[in-house]
Amino acid sequence: MHAAAAALESLGITDQPLASIAKREEWIYVYGQEDEPVVLDKFSPVLHLVQMVRDEAHRFAVTFHRTRRNADRLRGELARIPGIGEKTAAKLLRHFGSLERVREAAEEELTAVVGKAAVRKLRTALPPVPAADAAPEFTILE
Repeated sequence: MHAAAAALESLGITDQPLASIAKREEWIYVYGQEDEPVVLDKFSPVLHLVQMVRDEAHRFAVTFHRTRRNADRLRGELARIPGIGEKTAAKLLRHFGSLERVREAAEEELTAVVGKAAVRKLRTALPPVPAADAAPEFTILE
């Protein structure tokens, strides 16, 4: 709670009431009155609402950070290809959404996004995924 208060203060927001809920005890602490936690009955609808808000905030934060971490990882994977930089990798992921969709993209689609030279480098490092309807290649031994 003190970190949130400091962050708000750095933004010039000082008159915003703050509260937090302790995970184990489920007590509510109000900023500036931390010595007097609000203890609600464990069946209180107010406590249940505060718990739901806390759980949703945690879910949102975890999802946000997981998405960001995955995007960083994918961008890093593309950026490790010689000749493909951070900006090109970010452009590809922004347009196609995933490394798999970059692999599946047609040559013309890729060229429209990053140009021919970058596509040559991409195709050298990431061969395209064969189309699902393409017949498998077999070698017949006689």
